[in-house]
Amino acid sequence: QMKLAESGGGLVQPGGSLRLSCAASGFTLDDYTIGWFRQAPGKEREGVSCISGSGGSTNSADYVKGRFTVSRDNAKNTVYLQMNNLEPEDTAVYYCAAAARLSMGLCARRIYYGYWGPGTQVTVSS
Repeated sequence: QMKLAESGGGLVQPGGSLRLSCAASGFTLDDYTIGWFRQAPGKEREGVSCISGSGGSTNSADYVKGRFTVSRDNAKNTVYLQMNNLEPEDTAVYYCAAAARLSMGLCARRIYYGYWGPGTQVTVSS
């Protein structure tokens, strides 16, 4: 059974950092584009960052560029989201999702993803 599981969320002060992990089981991530999404209370789920199967291409939303970095370790079947200089507006449940060979031009659109993790809560507050 194909599964994704996020970890690494928590409570952090503004300006702090967290690293989220997305671990896959039941399948290998090599052929999958992985997207990170987030959903704040009362808001739509939005794309944050995505990375190609090889890790050679990434794409990030303007509101996280320069602060968030997506990477992957296919040997560990895991994708990471390093989040620096966190702001209260970054508070949300963060999800990872997988789509087979999805192009970077489409990777911010959640409708293309067939596999989702349950999410991990990130709270940025003093």
